[in-house]
Amino acid sequence: MNSNVLAFLEPREASPLAVDPSALGEVNRNGDEAAFVGIVGNSAPLRRVLQLVEMVAASDATVLLLGETGTGKELIARAIHERSQRRKENFVTLNCAAIPSALFESELFGHERGAFTGAYIQKMGRLELANHGTLFLDEVGEMPMELQPKLLRALQERAYERVGSARTKSVDLRLVAATNCDLEQMMADKQFRSDLYYRLNVFPIQLPPLCERREDIPLLVEHFTQKYAQRMGKQIETIPAAMMQKLMRWDWPGNVRELENLIERSVILTTGSTLNVSLPAKISGAIDAAEVVGNFEEQARIVSVLRETNGRISGPNGAALRLGVKRSTLLDRMKKLGIDAREVRGNRAYATI
Repeated sequence: MNSNVLAFLEPREASPLAVDPSALGEVNRNGDEAAFVGIVGNSAPLRRVLQLVEMVAASDATVLLLGETGTGKELIARAIHERSQRRKENFVTLNCAAIPSALFESELFGHERGAFTGAYIQKMGRLELANHGTLFLDEVGEMPMELQPKLLRALQERAYERVGSARTKSVDLRLVAATNCDLEQMMADKQFRSDLYYRLNVFPIQLPPLCERREDIPLLVEHFTQKYAQRMGKQIETIPAAMMQKLMRWDWPGNVRELENLIERSVILTTGSTLNVSLPAKISGAIDAAEVVGNFEEQARIVSVLRETNGRISGPNGAALRLGVKRSTLLDRMKKLGIDAREVRGNRAYATI
């Protein structure tokens, strides 16, 4: 890939979307070499979160990360661990929403051989695996009510028992929990224990949704484009300015995760050096598969005609006349679909479906 950052089309415009190369990749603050790995952005809301991370990381305080789905709670949890005195020990994660209730106790505390049907071997739980390190409980609001007192006891007494064992084991760990639920409302509805909530809510950090840090979107688009282009062996060097404007206005209900998924899909669909992002005409959170396919078919047709005209767009033998459109209309469609006539003229390969 070009050593320069991705350039926007229409570079002569004094666009506020111009990307500073030094701001790409990890966030560096005040020239600090210890960047926040994987965290991309320079917006004020994100900087405030990272300042709180710096403050709490050196302590052993329990941290509760609050925010919508896809805002990067696990990345922040890892950043806390990497800046703590426990950074050389394990960082262990447990998604409370992904574990069946019947297996949750075993996953958290471990079990002895023969403790229940199917327990053929002894198993270490996440608490034991995280001993001396950090345990990250994601979606903690989904933890079964019957297990919440057991977790509370383990946190308060730093002790627990494996399932099927009477032997008490000690544990020394740092806990970071995360949720997109309203735990206070869940307490009022008797769906979450108040004593556990107060034990978790020592140092809460609210993560901003992507719609509140829109100035980070160009950096994120560039970061994910480079990431997936490199992974797929593609060279993508430009992003249409009009498309970036649309991405900046998008609601992003799925936050950074939704943006990353869109860019990965766009890199797959891109056949030239310009990122081909397929968005519906109206700004909403959904991608119309039929429209994506339609754009891709149009792209393949234009590329095919350009090959026949050796990249010529205007004139009696140009692609515009063969396609029955004006030269300006064809250029506009080529820009939106990420087609570069110079690449066609140079006989570079285009993938078509």
